[in-house]
Amino acid sequence: MAELRKVPVDERQVELSAIRAQGAGGQNVNKVSSAVHLRFDIPASTLPDDIKERLLALSDSRITQDGVLVLKAQQHRTQEMNRLDALARLQQIVDGVSNPPRARRATKPTYGSRQRRLESKSQRSATKESRGKVGRE
Repeated sequence: MAELRKVPVDERQVELSAIRAQGAGGQNVNKVSSAVHLRFDIPASTLPDDIKERLLALSDSRITQDGVLVLKAQQHRTQEMNRLDALARLQQIVDGVSNPPRARRATKPTYGSRQRRLESKSQRSATKESRGKVGRE
C-alpha cells in the first residue's frame, strides 16, 4: 500500500485575522475577538501543482471563486486555541488531497452473480405474466 504523503502548509502563506465569535458566551463574547478567520490563497501557495489542482477541484463551499480557502474557528475560548484549530483543519484538508485517488480498475461480475440476476429476472417475469387479463369466453 502506498505511504500517505504529508505536505506541510507554510504558515507565512496563511492570513489570520481575529474576529468576534458568535453564539453564547456571556459578556465576554461581546468584548473579546477570540474567533479566527483563516484565509489561504491556493493558487499563490507553494504547494505542489497536483495538490493545488485537487484542492481547487473540491466541491467545498469554503473555497471562493478566486481559489481562496476561508476557515472560521470559534470553538475554543482563547484566540490562540482557535488559531491552532484553524491551522490544524487547514492541514487536514491539504492532507486529504495530498495523495492522488486510486485509479478504478474495471471488474466483471462473477458467474454466480450473473446466474442469480438472471434467475430473479425470470421469477419477476413469471410473476408479471401471471397478472394478465382473464380471458372472456
